[in-house]
Amino acid sequence: MITSIADLSDTQKEEMVASLAVLLAGLGEGDVDGDKLVAIAEASGNTLSSGIAALFASVATKAPKGITESYMPSPGGGGGGGGGGGGSGGGGGEAAAAAEEVKEEVKEEEEMDLGGGMDMFGGEEGGGGGGGDY
Repeated sequence: MITSIADLSDTQKEEMVASLAVLLAGLGEGDVDGDKLVAIAEASGNTLSSGIAALFASVATKAPKGITESYMPSPGGGGGGGGGGGGSGGGGGEAAAAAEEVKEEVKEEEEMDLGGGMDMFGGEEGGGGGGGDY
């Protein structure tokens, strides 16, 4: 586990610098390109190879919602959902039906009877005795 920036390899540091440069460039106006990422890196006192800068710029410009929306969503704009919300006044009929269907499936699983068989010691279930050389 890495606990300090000093623990990063040179490649990892360069990738981190490139990632942060992409985020900064995405906040500004204009296109994000490799030259802009290199300039940001150098302005921060870091170095960034033109190859890595071009790669990160290429990935960033293909973000479906733009850099800021794809990589920095607004608070509450993504991530794992919280708990289920309370009942709402209307709509949501499909969601309620889906939730009910899931509940029915869970009940069916809970009610499944696996039948007799053997107990964990090799004897017949409920037959007393237990078996084995334990």
